[in-house]
Amino acid sequence: MRLFFSFCFFFMIIFSTSSAYDPLDPNGNITLKWDIMSWTADGYVATVTMNNFQIYRHIQNPGWTLGWAWAKKEVIWSMVGAQTTEQGDCSKFKGNVPHCCKKTPTVVDLLPGVPYNQQFSNCCKGGVVGAWGQDPSSAVSQFQVSVGLAGTTNKTVKLPKNFTLLGPGPGYTCGPAKIVPSTVFLTTDKRRKTQALMTWNVTCTYSQFLARKHPSCCVSFSSFYNDTITPCPSCACGCENKRSCVKADSKILSKKGLNTPRKDNAPLLQCTHHMCPIRVHWHVKTNYKEYWRVKIAITNFNYRMNHTLWTLAVQHPNLNNVTQVFSFDYKSVAPYGSINDTGMFFGTKFYNDLLMEAGPSGNVQSEVLLQKDEKTFTFKQGWAFPRKVYFNGDECMLPPPDAYPFLPNSAKGNLASLWTLSLTVLLLCVHLKLVI
Repeated sequence: MRLFFSFCFFFMIIFSTSSAYDPLDPNGNITLKWDIMSWTADGYVATVTMNNFQIYRHIQNPGWTLGWAWAKKEVIWSMVGAQTTEQGDCSKFKGNVPHCCKKTPTVVDLLPGVPYNQQFSNCCKGGVVGAWGQDPSSAVSQFQVSVGLAGTTNKTVKLPKNFTLLGPGPGYTCGPAKIVPSTVFLTTDKRRKTQALMTWNVTCTYSQFLARKHPSCCVSFSSFYNDTITPCPSCACGCENKRSCVKADSKILSKKGLNTPRKDNAPLLQCTHHMCPIRVHWHVKTNYKEYWRVKIAITNFNYRMNHTLWTLAVQHPNLNNVTQVFSFDYKSVAPYGSINDTGMFFGTKFYNDLLMEAGPSGNVQSEVLLQKDEKTFTFKQGWAFPRKVYFNGDECMLPPPDAYPFLPNSAKGNLASLWTLSLTVLLLCVHLKLVI
């Protein structure tokens, strides 16, 4: 019995650590860095930096929500570039009232357009943080916090605990804060280096298992060499919304306010057999002598969700020879160095970087031209279709392998050729007999 429980405990540890592991982005995480910049009469002023080191997973609207628990009786006197959602009970303070007195504050980013005196560098984007692989300059968010009742030396300051991150929903697990070497800064004239008085880091990793119990997207296939279209699997994303879905020709779609997002982010899906908010369609379009062409289409079936800064990560062996991508931007992703079989597609700025809600404009598409490798290239056994597909960092459900549109059976082709030859010979014999 003891051996059985030991095995179960070991299995749970392995599962819990592997559930947050992404094989296409093994080092992806969000790192929170606290830099104490100065001491105050009863605490410190710190700059908090959120760096998104995930290659193809970003934080979209309504943005990130950060929380923690104070180690002592700290309060937040003021914030620049962010705010707490609740002030808490500050009745014991006379005169100056803190910004937040809660033991477990919850912090959100400010919206664009706030007054200049409330802004901080890399702030005020509504909590939207881009993916590192898409645009490193937009993959950072910052704010400044003035903490009181916290101690005024490196020895008296206690690190916050129990960090939580919503981005915007569940899925992230944050580790404990760890003291690291102080961050070094370079002055504007680049002639002097300064450093933080104290620095600690918090690392948060993402797990799709924690985020949702069903996939959030699915994939369908088609090809020029087969009339069969392989659809998404039925109820690929669960059918909980089957009763509240809307048919594409429903009169409800003309109602005002239909596309307004709800506070709980509840979707309003178009009725489909797969009931997924997002469908990715991969069509093998053309076969040339030295190249082949694929058409990729992404369709949004959620009437309440626009996707900004969307990303599509695809794993396919021939992505090491991408010749041209016509309507998307493309970046190779090589998490294991020598193995170059993964790429990331994303929208071109001011053209198709916004995937609209369900409807006539709710899709984006592009074609991809790939060069053949004669040693490995073949259309047999579903080779032309991707191994994995991720939309906005979440893995999409693919059809079962036996449903892929394969090449026509070679035996059938031989029979057809034999039948054609026999018919030709028979017609020739009839013709000769008539001539004779």
